[in-house]
Amino acid sequence: MLTYLSGAQIRQTFIDFYAERAHQVLPSASLVPEDPTVLLTIAGMLPFKPIFLGQRQAEFNRAVTAQKCIRTNDIENVGRTARHQTFFEMLGNFSFGDYFKEKAIAWAWELSTQVLGFPPERVVVSVFREDDEAFAIWRDQIGIPAHRIQRMDEKDNFWNSGPTGPCGPCSELYYDFHPELGDDHIDLEDDTRFIEFYNLVFMQYNQDAEGNLTPLQNQNIDTGMGLERVAQILQQVPNNYETDLIFPIVKKAAEIAGIDYAKSDESTKVSLKVIGDHVRAVMHMIADGISASNLGRGYVLRRLIRRVVRHGRLIGIDKPFINEVTEVAIAISEEAYPGVRAREKAIQAELLLEESRFLETLDRGEKLLSEILTRVEKSGKEISGHDAFVLYDTYGFPLELTQEVAEERGLTVDVAGFETEMEQQRQRSQAAHETIDLTVQGTLDKLAESLNETAFLGYTQFSGGAEVKVLLVQGKSVEAAEAGTEVQIVLDQTPFYAESGGQIGDRGYLSGDTVVVRVEDVKKEGALFVHFGKVERGTVQVGDRVTAQIDLACRRRAQANHTATHLLQAALKKLVDDSISQAGSLVAFDRLRFDFNCPRPLTPEEIQQVEEQVNTWISEAHAAHISILPIAEAKAKGAIAMFGEKYGDEVRVLDFPGVSMELCGGTHVSNTAEIGVFKIVSESGVAAGIRRIEAVAGPAVLDYLNVRDQVVRELGDRFKAKPEELPERITALQTELKTTQKQLDQLKGELALAKSDQLLGQAVSVGSFKLLVAELEGVDPDSLKTVAERLLQKLGDGAVVLGSVPEAEKVSLVAAFSKGVNDKGLQAGKFIGAIAKLCGGGGGGRPNLAQAGGRDPSKLAEALAAARQQLESALSQ
Repeated sequence: MLTYLSGAQIRQTFIDFYAERAHQVLPSASLVPEDPTVLLTIAGMLPFKPIFLGQRQAEFNRAVTAQKCIRTNDIENVGRTARHQTFFEMLGNFSFGDYFKEKAIAWAWELSTQVLGFPPERVVVSVFREDDEAFAIWRDQIGIPAHRIQRMDEKDNFWNSGPTGPCGPCSELYYDFHPELGDDHIDLEDDTRFIEFYNLVFMQYNQDAEGNLTPLQNQNIDTGMGLERVAQILQQVPNNYETDLIFPIVKKAAEIAGIDYAKSDESTKVSLKVIGDHVRAVMHMIADGISASNLGRGYVLRRLIRRVVRHGRLIGIDKPFINEVTEVAIAISEEAYPGVRAREKAIQAELLLEESRFLETLDRGEKLLSEILTRVEKSGKEISGHDAFVLYDTYGFPLELTQEVAEERGLTVDVAGFETEMEQQRQRSQAAHETIDLTVQGTLDKLAESLNETAFLGYTQFSGGAEVKVLLVQGKSVEAAEAGTEVQIVLDQTPFYAESGGQIGDRGYLSGDTVVVRVEDVKKEGALFVHFGKVERGTVQVGDRVTAQIDLACRRRAQANHTATHLLQAALKKLVDDSISQAGSLVAFDRLRFDFNCPRPLTPEEIQQVEEQVNTWISEAHAAHISILPIAEAKAKGAIAMFGEKYGDEVRVLDFPGVSMELCGGTHVSNTAEIGVFKIVSESGVAAGIRRIEAVAGPAVLDYLNVRDQVVRELGDRFKAKPEELPERITALQTELKTTQKQLDQLKGELALAKSDQLLGQAVSVGSFKLLVAELEGVDPDSLKTVAERLLQKLGDGAVVLGSVPEAEKVSLVAAFSKGVNDKGLQAGKFIGAIAKLCGGGGGGRPNLAQAGGRDPSKLAEALAAARQQLESALSQ
């Protein structure tokens, strides 16, 4: 009999088990990985990748973690299978050259059967087909019958880091839900019977380019136990979504929708499960500093939020609701991950903004669908798979809803074409984001094995001798490059600052006896500084001695702007809100940009005060004090660390005593007086709860003022006014323009009313009702509505339908119905909306008065004729 354990208990049990066996307990790494080849942390081992590669020395031989992970490569299976999720927690124990197969297997068995309480007869294991050592340990030391140890091929039980690099066999533990079926025909791919819950990777080989395997000097252990899967087993529920880790979120969503999960049909349950899963994912992503966007991990976040909104609509939720369910997710997670509660306001603000935007996007999707339907009705009977996919992927329009609406118009949807588009997207997603390649950064990483890290001289030197260690052209290693060639160069040492911490890389030159290379940018690749540039003269070769000289004017500008960002943050914390923290920055040669957490715009007075405070500190000439300290000591002294930034054990502290103290590896002025002057250019919002200040400092201020001065001069010449008179002159012109526009609108309305009296003679009697359907030329929508109301008032009991073409490619329609017409079952809103579709548009309104629009003026006469015919038929009965 299994003993129920909560998700939190399972997590803590795993950590405690390995902590008692001398494993260092480490917190979960951020979902934003250090590894540049993946967008998100997709496996428990990812934070240890540099150790497995031998690029970094482990500080301990054993570790245990509960790691947050996100994978979106098979997002369409979420909610449809028992255990596919985007967000999951991977419990892992790791050995770095310490214990190996015997202990890893023995502890995995002990934890699973004795601590977690899985009945031994319900556990089946797999090994790589050639791993006789692991097979023997399971059979002879653990005592598992040989027929319950399955040998599997490379596809399932051999782990590769990439085409080359560390690799090794795996052994997996499976739970058997139906042991009564016997052991004669065990099929571990039957996921109705078996679920893999623990994977042990024995990293024991290195694979070369020819596929040859050689034993590693240090053999490592990398394991992963899926928390949600173990919870499903121990809590004896049919899927991961009904565990206590997710189901409270599902239950809350069902409550908002006014439905009962247990009594819901399968499609409704799928939507509820998607909400439960995705809400956890977006909560943790935002807590780790990710903001929604159309690029990279920001796009992943936006896509997940939109799927939550879309599935909410599918189950009948037609209002913003994500924050309600997210509160439940925060309550579940905050004990293990306190950061979600600490960032609660930021999470709520980002979700509310994205949800509100997407609800508007869905409305636009409905309009696009209307256009597609109109087009298809003219040219065929099937909505293409591409159109259906655009509606789904760009506007979040469910395929099922597209099919339903199309059916009402007698049309079909190319579902096979839609699935093809979906599969192509999955392949793009998998290829781009869902693999961990430990042979990253191609040529540079291969060469890095034989190179020392680049020594940075730029804090104290602006030029210096260096040796060309690596020369790349189009990413490939070469021995020499001639004039005119764009190159990437790695030196043994350099005064060039490499782009980092928001500060862009230095510019300058590399020069030798006969060669000159212009350096346009410098970036870091691991511990190497890569100089991007172009050979301007001569031929540069690997091994050349060169003089590296930075552009001093550019460096001074960058230094002024970088130090100014520190002063700006200090001023914001002092004058606006002490809780303000940096959310991103850019330090360029000509400007600076500073993003910060703040729930509201700054007032003009606050902006002025902040600017004045920064300039006061500049004029006070505060000297910089730079020191290297242990990170704990630096933080204890009050040094500010940027949220989400990763720091080593020792950090560089930049201190302007009494003003600002931050952890920073950038280049700075030695005294604030060197900045000269600081000017805020703009303050704006870039996301919910995130504000942005753009500013200039030092020499860049003069550039900024020169541009503004030129603009003012030109305006003064045009308006024949002095600079101080310009605001008043422009205000007067704006007022004059508004007055003229009002007069024009009034004249248009009076003209339309004058025309309306001539239309009364066109009214016809239909039974006891008066009917008037007519076109008025060039009348705007508001005037058309006024005319329709006036005509109906004069006609009495009846109906008025008017159309107009107020401007090119625009149709305006209005319907006014009396109460008697309404009593016949006719409603102006529904009626005119249907008529407008004939003109490629839509609309609606109240039963007695409604407006609509269209895009095809050539169809107006046809639409008005249809309106006349339908009303004559309905009113004559």
